[in-house]
Amino acid sequence: MKYKTLALFLVGIGILAVMVLFIGPGEVESAIALANPWYVALAIIVQLVIYGLWTLRWDITIKSLNIFAKKRHILPMLMVGLAINNLTPSGRGGGEPVRAYILGKYSKSPMENAFATVVADRGLDTFPFVVLAIFSITYSVFYLKLSELTISALIISLILLLAVFFIIIYMCIDEGAGKKITMWLVRVIKRFSRKEHSNIENKALKALSNFQDSIKSMIKNRNVLMYGLPLSFVIWLFEIMRVYLVFSAFGVQVSPGVIAVVFVIATLIGMIPLLPGGLGAVDGIMILMYSIAGIPPSVSAAATLVERLISFWMTSVIGMLLLPYFGTGVMDKVSEEI
Repeated sequence: MKYKTLALFLVGIGILAVMVLFIGPGEVESAIALANPWYVALAIIVQLVIYGLWTLRWDITIKSLNIFAKKRHILPMLMVGLAINNLTPSGRGGGEPVRAYILGKYSKSPMENAFATVVADRGLDTFPFVVLAIFSITYSVFYLKLSELTISALIISLILLLAVFFIIIYMCIDEGAGKKITMWLVRVIKRFSRKEHSNIENKALKALSNFQDSIKSMIKNRNVLMYGLPLSFVIWLFEIMRVYLVFSAFGVQVSPGVIAVVFVIATLIGMIPLLPGGLGAVDGIMILMYSIAGIPPSVSAAATLVERLISFWMTSVIGMLLLPYFGTGVMDKVSEEI
C-alpha cells in the first residue's frame, strides 16, 4: 500500500474516532453491548445474499458478450474489485479496472470486452440509484428537517451524477464523441508521459471501437435489461433491508425512507475521490443524518459502526483474502492501484 493511500486511510479512521469521542466512547460501547446478535447475524446473511446477487448481475453482462466464466470464479473477481474500491481514494472506481483485468486474463477475452461488462454492470446499478435519489430528495423535502442548502446540494449532486452518466453512455455508443474524447486523452497522456507513443492513437482508437461494439451488443441483448435491471432494484432493496436489520438489533425502528435518504447522501460522499472508500466521511455523515432523523447519537454511531463493519470491512477483508487466488500478476496490478 502506497504511503499516500495509507495516510488517507489513517485520516479516515481518525475522523471516525473523533466522531466517537465527541459522542462518548462509553455510550457507544454500551449501545453496542445491547445489540441483539441474531439481528446482526441476519444482516450479515443479507450482505452475503447481496454478494450473490451482484455476481448474478455481472454474469448476465458477461454472458451477453459470450465470455465464458464460471460463477465460482466471477464471485472472487467481484470481491477483489469491491475491496480495491474500498481501499483506494478513487471515487469507488479503482477496483473496476482490476476486475476487468482479471476477467480478461482468466476468460482469455479482449480487455475491451471485459471492461465493457464492468461498465455495463455499474450502469445497471446507476438506474435504481437515480430512482432512489429522486425519492430521497422528495422525502427530505416533506418529512425531514434538512436545510435548504442540504437539499439544494443533493439536487445539484444528482444532476451532476446524471450528466456524467449520460456523457459516458453517449461516449460508449456514439463513435464521433468517443473518438474526440479518446484523442483528447491521448494528447494529455503524450503531454505528461516521456514514453514513446508512435502507435498510441491507432491502438486507442481500435480499443475504443471494440469497446463500443461490446456496449452496443449488450444494449441489444434482451437479458441485460430484462433481468439485469430488475435485479439492480432488488439489490438496493436488500441494501436497505440490511441497514434496517442492524437498527432492529438496537431496538430502533427506522423508516425505510430515512435509510434511503442516508444511503443516497453517503453514496454521493463516497464517490468523492478523497478518502479510501469514503472512510470517515461516509461514517460521519451517516451518524449525523441518523441523529438528525431523531435517533440518539450513541445508537446512530453504534449502528453505523456495525453496519460499516458488515458492508465495508467484511467486504474489504474477504476481497483481500481472495486476492492470492489469482496469482502474482494480479497482485502486482492491485499493488499499482493501491
